Amino acid sequence: MNKKAKEVAIHEKDTGSSEVQIALLTEKIETLSKHMNLYKKDKHSSVGLLKAVNRRKKLLDYLKRNKLESYKNVISKLNIRK
Repeated sequence: MNKKAKEVAIHEKDTGSSEVQIALLTEKIETLSKHMNLYKKDKHSSVGLLKAVNRRKKLLDYLKRNKLESYKNVISKLNIRK
């Protein structure tokens, strides 16, 4: 597990909570964004990037509906939205 995921984890062995999944998807999105800046014609990676962004958006919407405090915590620690 990476540093960002450890920051938002609920407990030490947490790997499947929405917060950790969002952190892992955020890292994946950052990596794919850098890749897409270098290789603009890589359509397969752009599809993967869009899927990751949409999955993260759904998880963020879930957190916002059900755990507002956790949502605010994740947004601030990962610097996702303003």
